Amino acid sequence: MSASGELERTLRDALRGEVDFGAAARALVTMDASNYRRVPVGVVAPRDAGDVAAALRICAAAGVPVVPRGGGTSIAGQATGTGVVLDLTRHMNALVSLDPGARTAVVQPGLVLDRLREAARRHGLAFGPDPATHSRCTLGGMIGNNACGAHSVAWGTTADNVAELEVVAYGGGVHRIGTGWDGAPAGLRELVAANLEVLRTGMGPAATGPAPSGGFSRRISGYGGLDALLPERGVQLARAFCGSEGTLGVVTEAVVRLVEAPRAPALAVLGYADESAAADAAAGLLPLRPLTVEGMAEDLVRGAAADLPRGRAWLFAEMRDEGAARGLVRVADALDAVVVTDPAAQRALWRIREDAAGTATRTPDGGMAWPGWEDCAVPPARLGAYLREFRALLAAHGLRGTPYGHFGEGCVHVRIDFDLVTAPGVARFRAFSQELADLVAAHGGSLSGEHGDGQARAELLPRMYGPRVIALFEAYKDSWDPRGGMNPGMLVRPARLDENLRFEVLPKGEALAGEGLAGEVARCVGVAKCRSGLSPSPSDPGVMCPSYRVTGEERHSTRGRARLLHEMLAGEVLRDGWRSAEVAEALDLCLGCKGCRSDCPVGVDMAAYKTEFLHRHWSGRIRPLAHYTLGGLPDWLHLLATLRLTRAADALARLPFAARVAGLDPARRLPRLSPERFTAWWRARGAAVPAVPAGPEVLLWPDTFTEFLAPQVGRAAVEVLEDAGLRVGLPGGRVCCGLTYLSTGRLDRARATVRRTLDALGDADAPVVVLEPSCAAALRADLPALLPDDPRAARLAAAVRTFAEALEEYAPHWQPPRVDRPVAGQTHCHQHAVLGDAADRRLRERAGLTGGLSGGCCGLAGNFGFEPGHHAVSVACAEERLLPSLRAAPAETVVLADGFSCRTQIAELSDTRPRHLAELLSEATRLNRRRG
Repeated sequence: MSASGELERTLRDALRGEVDFGAAARALVTMDASNYRRVPVGVVAPRDAGDVAAALRICAAAGVPVVPRGGGTSIAGQATGTGVVLDLTRHMNALVSLDPGARTAVVQPGLVLDRLREAARRHGLAFGPDPATHSRCTLGGMIGNNACGAHSVAWGTTADNVAELEVVAYGGGVHRIGTGWDGAPAGLRELVAANLEVLRTGMGPAATGPAPSGGFSRRISGYGGLDALLPERGVQLARAFCGSEGTLGVVTEAVVRLVEAPRAPALAVLGYADESAAADAAAGLLPLRPLTVEGMAEDLVRGAAADLPRGRAWLFAEMRDEGAARGLVRVADALDAVVVTDPAAQRALWRIREDAAGTATRTPDGGMAWPGWEDCAVPPARLGAYLREFRALLAAHGLRGTPYGHFGEGCVHVRIDFDLVTAPGVARFRAFSQELADLVAAHGGSLSGEHGDGQARAELLPRMYGPRVIALFEAYKDSWDPRGGMNPGMLVRPARLDENLRFEVLPKGEALAGEGLAGEVARCVGVAKCRSGLSPSPSDPGVMCPSYRVTGEERHSTRGRARLLHEMLAGEVLRDGWRSAEVAEALDLCLGCKGCRSDCPVGVDMAAYKTEFLHRHWSGRIRPLAHYTLGGLPDWLHLLATLRLTRAADALARLPFAARVAGLDPARRLPRLSPERFTAWWRARGAAVPAVPAGPEVLLWPDTFTEFLAPQVGRAAVEVLEDAGLRVGLPGGRVCCGLTYLSTGRLDRARATVRRTLDALGDADAPVVVLEPSCAAALRADLPALLPDDPRAARLAAAVRTFAEALEEYAPHWQPPRVDRPVAGQTHCHQHAVLGDAADRRLRERAGLTGGLSGGCCGLAGNFGFEPGHHAVSVACAEERLLPSLRAAPAETVVLADGFSCRTQIAELSDTRPRHLAELLSEATRLNRRRG
């Protein structure tokens, strides 16, 4: 047995938690949110502190390093390693207790910050540090990186809010540390005593806790809190441990302090002429004791600038109440300002800032920008001067980046368009990094202001600290970890900043050009917003990622799937290429909802990647039967109608064994076929129409679902569009968007289908009204990608309109009939991701339809819910938000669902009859006519 095999067996025998040394488990944790990649030997998900101690004892005996990992959102590489990765999120994720009177909570390291915040909010409390990744970062990771967030100007860093830690060291020893020397490792007290002068004079300027008067509290780099062990600082062992990036031991439990949350905070948004003016102004606001002072410029905000006050750069200053916010505006000397008190409006503005970690990964021209210099900090009074020199340094190296961040504490986030693929590009990355480190140090700053150094900056710490401090850091590490097994290569004795780059293993041409699947999966930087969905807000409109929301497994997150595709292309861990069973298994539960296309800050489109993978995975092989039956559904239904076998086929579909024979899940009832096709009704209607409206002409798209399964929706749409004064026509031949072929990865058939469709449309130039959201999304987004060299594809994509968009754009003066009923249901996931639903919301409001539709995904998702093995996940997706919203709706509520899949799922899993918006407006129109 190999050494890794022996280690795996020993761990399995000793631990209650999962031990997985398989290729998929390892591939999922080769990367965090940084530029770096390391391949571990295995992954352990400990059940409890006893498991952690046992794992550290066994790994120490085998000489195998250990890397603790939380949400994997670290941006400097510190959550990757070559040894055993401890996944602390799967089981050790509890809020152990919360004491409102003492304002403390006991947490496990895998607890997601938002779960603590939600529990504390019920008592009017909060955990002060709040990184933008609060919906998925873990308390253990925050302790490891000494995370800060927007409110640290008021409440400090994580180190300021930690009272006690339970730590397991490499080898299995347990330490309970807080204030004082109790629990300290052997020799640490003597080390501090021998280095008092270094600790007092060599660490640089710092402030303990928040520094509202302008002090510098963002010295996070290295073991930057080591001077907390000074006697005059009270020997704060737990504080000094924070920010150690998993290099000293594994936190298994923490006692954290909570703060009183403001009851009605107000947000002052201040506009300035440029970034430098905003940066210069930030320090002057600190005496007013703001809760936050966040800064960003127009090159980050881009399309959202219309929602902000006049200016080209902005400060977001949150105050405890409206009066304080207005007082700040009076003294801020800004070009323009607005005070926002409505919580929903505040959330919308904060979303611009929170999505910046992803938005900043794209340059204005669509290129990629990367982490590496994400969060250096300088004293706030020096920020304006620093940013001016920083911009000049970028220009000198021919680089671009978009700074933003915690201006009130001088902490700047930026992602830069480094070329991390070619040798000259990597050399420039290294040279720029060295010069920037010198610039930060010259301003008295810290290379890391909240995210840690990891591999990205640890090599450069000597440029910030003198050699005596670096030697002390090494001795501090050795006191906790004398065998060097905890996350080696980080902070002390580091790897080079240009080693282990994750792009090295990708196909060079594609990765460099940002093209092909390699360029696409490289786009996933690990921001991990896709991991936010395990406890979504009831008002959360997001979709990403339905199967992850159900299973909670990393391989079913958008990031997890992107990582597996990355490793498939690398060929080191996953060695079967496009035949990879691990990738196929992970993508099997991808619903193709496209939620990631809009919800992911960097626009990862896993549905498109799945199509590409399935196309290559099954190339030259017999596919699953469902790929032929469901994938070819439009052609099968057309053939049945042509042969006049629709009624017979529908009768056969009612037989108990029909689904199984068709390769579908027997738990599903097959939808009924309509005895009359929509286009047949249209032709029969012909001369029976008494008058043709004189308004603009629109083409109504007879999609497969409307044509064969739900022609009543098409008939209703015709009635409403004509009532609005529009001239309705149909395409002159058979058309199809190719969606079913795309969802089953049959790209050749999809291309042939849409070419035939474009031929059938000929020179038609009228707007095309598509009733089925999934078909509209396929035509608008997938069609141009399928046929990039055919100008007809782009023209058709631009012509596509949803039902509501067509009415709003081409019949702006039409007044819809009043329905005046509450509505429930679900916005189609493709509409959310690709089309947008603003026009639908306005149309519903004008019709007197009150209330909103839920987010998420219905779970049926075209062919997904019918495929074998998917039924349980499909139903669980519906139970996540859709079905609870229906059960909670009043009796008179109208259930809306424009997607055929959504209506099918709702009808099967509830007692309600869902309808397309066109049906509802058609019924109201007829009722008004009868009354009139």
